[in-house]
Amino acid sequence: MLTSIHESREVPVVGSYDVVVAGGGIAGVAAALAAARAGSRVCLLERYCALGGLATIGNVIIYLPLCDGRGRQVSAGICEEFIRLSVDDVETTLPHLRIEKIPSCWEPGGDPDERLRRRYRTGYNPVTFAYKLERLLLRNRVRILFDTRVCAVDKDGDRIRAVIVENKSGRVALACQAVVDASGDADVCHVAGEQTVSLRSNVRSGWYYVVEKGEVKLASLTKIPRDDGRRAPESGRNYRGDDGGEVTAMILDSRQFIMEDVARRGAACGGLAYPINVPMLASFRMSRRLVGARTLRERDCHRWFDDTLGLTGDWRKPGPVYSLPLSILAAVRTPNLITAGRCISAAGRAWDVTRVIPTCAVTGEAAGAAAAALARDGLKGFGDLDVPRLQAYLKRHRVILDPRLVKDPSA
Repeated sequence: MLTSIHESREVPVVGSYDVVVAGGGIAGVAAALAAARAGSRVCLLERYCALGGLATIGNVIIYLPLCDGRGRQVSAGICEEFIRLSVDDVETTLPHLRIEKIPSCWEPGGDPDERLRRRYRTGYNPVTFAYKLERLLLRNRVRILFDTRVCAVDKDGDRIRAVIVENKSGRVALACQAVVDASGDADVCHVAGEQTVSLRSNVRSGWYYVVEKGEVKLASLTKIPRDDGRRAPESGRNYRGDDGGEVTAMILDSRQFIMEDVARRGAACGGLAYPINVPMLASFRMSRRLVGARTLRERDCHRWFDDTLGLTGDWRKPGPVYSLPLSILAAVRTPNLITAGRCISAAGRAWDVTRVIPTCAVTGEAAGAAAAALARDGLKGFGDLDVPRLQAYLKRHRVILDPRLVKDPSA
């Protein structure tokens, strides 16, 4: 019985870049944009055929808050650029599609009292937002490779010198100085030999568009899982995001979940319900992530770190503010590898806070700027970065880095 195959081949190097970004979700787009604006030659790899990940292909179109829920904006820079880009063509609120303009109180000179009552968030059209992100990267000379999956890395000692990918060109390599893992599942960390943690608490879900009695609506189906990695009986079967069979099962079961919901809607409205746009990717909330030099936890709320590169509020409730330090982004065993988005080193409820659109954009910008600095200065790894210099650079690009915002105002 065949149990293994030994494979050996030469892989051609088809490009050389300062920064390679794996993953074209919100974190990856922010990372690629930040690195390109800092002067790097950037290639962005995306396994699907559109940018934005869950935020677009997955129809999860709620751009969660950039504020702390107490009237203070805590996230800005590319994060704010994206929220404004997402709705720059919206003329009026469409509640059935969850599309809404940015609250007027968050416009320049907006009512500070109203900001206490309304959070800085919005909803958008996923198709147009994906297209806008694509055009934005192309204008900034980022090379995009769709239908491309990372399958290995080539190292010189402990540093990555090339990312090996597969697409219609076959198995090819991209030489690079720095790598940003924004895959959502810590795929590069895994193949690079980093320590990772995987959750098995993911559940079937599906945000999809449905026509009911001639009106298009956005339906959101999610059975909320536990955040400690253990099975949640009330949510049905749980799934791992780092196993091919489990990923397939989650996709199949989620699609059935959606069709069952369509059937219920049809029965309720005389058969006049049918789906028109369903997710074409696995809608994992939290699958696999890096174990960094530091792991962000709920107890780190309101704590400032000297290597902080961005801030985020808590989308679930008003009050909490988290610092996002370099030490939760950078890999440990691979000095020129850094993470962004869902696969940063965060655990428990802090992982749930940091996996969403605004925080993905914040960590993406931080990782991209850091990667560009590493490549520009010819550094071995992210541990050699001049952090105050990087912080000053991010501040010049409107990233909010203010220790006073992190402090608990009620303390």
